[in-house]
Parts: sequence; structure tokens; C-alpha cells
Amino acid sequence: MPLQQVVGVIEKRQTLPILSNVLIRLADNRLEFTGTDLEVQLVTHSVTESGEDGEITVPARKLLDICRLLPEGSAVNVECRQDKITVHSGRSRFSLSTLPADNYPAFDVSAPEAELNLNSRLLKKAMEKTLFAMALQDVRYYLNGLLIDLDGQLLRTVASDGHRLALYEEVLEDADFAPRQVIVPRKGILELYRLLNDQDETITLQLASNNISVLMGELSFSAKLIEGRFPDFRRVMPKDITKVITLDREAFKAALTRVSVLTAEKIKGVSLEVKDGLMLLQSQNPEHEEAEEEFEVSLLGEGLAVGFNTTYLLDALNNVDSEQAILSFTDAGNSCLIEDPQNQKYKFIVMPMKL
Repeated sequence: MPLQQVVGVIEKRQTLPILSNVLIRLADNRLEFTGTDLEVQLVTHSVTESGEDGEITVPARKLLDICRLLPEGSAVNVECRQDKITVHSGRSRFSLSTLPADNYPAFDVSAPEAELNLNSRLLKKAMEKTLFAMALQDVRYYLNGLLIDLDGQLLRTVASDGHRLALYEEVLEDADFAPRQVIVPRKGILELYRLLNDQDETITLQLASNNISVLMGELSFSAKLIEGRFPDFRRVMPKDITKVITLDREAFKAALTRVSVLTAEKIKGVSLEVKDGLMLLQSQNPEHEEAEEEFEVSLLGEGLAVGFNTTYLLDALNNVDSEQAILSFTDAGNSCLIEDPQNQKYKFIVMPMKL
């Protein structure tokens, strides 16, 4: 339902009352719905059998609730008079307040400087593998979003909150793109992820100086970009790896989940010690309660002892698709690189913590 797609971007509480409304335009039997919060905008279209051309804004969620609660397949007739619209369907009649379309704020979309056609499922997967690592209201504003990095035939998505970093890269065989990076804000990313489907459909990505647009059939998504430069993710990648642990992903996840029950509530810290083919996980909390678990792993290199946030480790493991996972360390031990042994497209880095 076009209206339902647009309402997702409209906040319930707005500083400007008109932003709680959906802009409805009718021209040549083509019905257009627009919703925005000035950071993200959605526009979608549908065809109507008849009607007089014009435009108006209507309370978005109220109109959606009315349409959703009507019997399925009901014919809906809408009449607009002065500052009200009347919705008729069968024996039901609803009257809603309106605001003039002239007062609806324009979303500043500049002309696209680059355009790329790609697979909807591919972009959704690239976002899914990284978006969980975005920062939330960090003073380093450039971390409160997802980096989309285009370079030749490579599409990369990168997210970091300063404590961890998730990277996914995909080769676009038919592309040859000039190097370009954009940072899409958190809300825009979550909304775009919701809209993308898992089908092999072609979508169009348009990049401009201050915004990104994605065209998906009858639906058009636009979002303002975050100004600023994303940290160089290549410098974070561990070099000179000396210790490599290969383990059963599900067994590690289960052990982490059990041990995390007795971690300190705020830091969720667990100590990880590996030697002689065994990994020992330990946790404790301010009440002096303790948990430990031991299981077999494959270790290449010397043993190690380090502490991590269990949530960060679990987030990474949930995005590894293989039965095993690889954890790599350097002698400095300042970060852990987590990889999927059967898919080198995905990399996750988590910084250690003192316990």
C-alpha cells in the first residue's frame, strides 16, 4: 500500500504540525503520496480511476488507520472541501482536517552527480551486515550513519561506533565507478533497509553533493547526507597477524550467551583466555557472582588472554554465515578481527576492554 510505505518516515510528534501530514497530489489519474521529516523523504505513486487534479496535506497516520480498518477490497471515495477532506466507503464516513499543500516544506534534493544501477538484494545484504555497528547519538557525528564507499567495481558498506567496526564489500562486475564516499544518517539507513526487498530487482542509486536517492519502481527514497569524513577503515585493519583461532560459531555463541548472564550490566565484559587448544570464558559482576565455560578451539600461534564486550562479539558472530568463525590477533593485541572462513566479503573488528 503506497500510503503505508510513506507513513514509515513520518514522526508522530513534529515541531511543525504539517510534517505529521502526508502530501497528496492528483494529476492525470496518477496519485502521488509524499512524506518527510526534512531528513528523509519518501514519494510513491499509484493509479486512480477518476478524480479532479489538485493537492492537499492530510494527517498521515489517521488516514492510514482509516484505510487499514476498512473491509478489504472496499472502494474509497475522497472529497476535499476547504480545510477538510471526507472519506466515504460503504456506510462509513470520516472527516479529517487538512493543511494547504503550499505550506508543505520542500525537501532539498540537488541534481545527481553520479548514478548506479544495482541489485536490491545485494544492497540490502551489504547494509544488513554492517548497520548494527552504527553509533547512536555520538558526538562524532560522522559515526551516526553508514558509509557507502564506491571504488571502481567495489561497493563497500562500513559502520563503526568507535569500539567496533563492520565492513562488507561486494564486487559489481558491470560497474566502473569513480571513487566516492557518502555517509547516510542512521534513520535514513534504517528506513531504506525496511523498504528494500530480497528480490533480484534492479534499483537506481543516485548520489548528489548533499543527498542520496534510491529509485525502486514506483517508490522514491531520498535522505540528506552527513557532512564530514569517515575515519579511514583501512588503518584499523590488523596487520602482521600472529595468532589465529578457528572455532565452532554456534558453540562460541552459546557459551558467550551463557557466560554473559553474570556480566556487569553496563560493560557486559567477558575475559577470553586461549592456550593448549582450549578457550576459557569467564565473567563476574559487582555482586561477586562468577561464570566460566571452556571449550575446544584450533589455535595457530601462541596463547593469549584478552577481554571483550559480549554484545559486540555476538553481533559479529550473528553475521557470520558459516559453521565456523576465525578470530585473528596481532602481538600488540589491540583488536580482534572476526571473519567468515568461507566468505571474505565480511569483516568485523572489535576493540578489547580492560576488566
